[in-house]
Amino acid sequence: MPRADGTFTLDSWEPETYDEAEGATLSLVHVTKTFSGDLVGTSTTDIITAVARVEDSAAYAGFERFSGTLHGRKGTFVLHHNATAHAGESALTWDVLPDSGTGELTGVRGTGGIVNRDGVHSYHLDYELG
Repeated sequence: MPRADGTFTLDSWEPETYDEAEGATLSLVHVTKTFSGDLVGTSTTDIITAVARVEDSAAYAGFERFSGTLHGRKGTFVLHHNATAHAGESALTWDVLPDSGTGELTGVRGTGGIVNRDGVHSYHLDYELG
């Protein structure tokens, strides 16, 4: 199974809190990114975040539409995100939404993750083209 690796930058992070109550704050966040490496392009992401009163305890889920190239093949696809953080440890996974690929990425399937080390975001995506 091929693997795509690289980095991305956060171009915008626009949170809108919709529930601030005891235990956790819930927000909707709109994010834009620019990818480099094996994925070259841009994306728009909408996530729902939950941040506990302990600052490093949080989680989010959401969807991201990528537009660009994957190993030189041009198209778009949607990623489903799931992430948690607690006590300095975090895990972020993403899966390609089945049947969301377009153009030369029609039929793409896959799973991967993101790592944030000191503000540098890297990704990997193990994928197949159907």
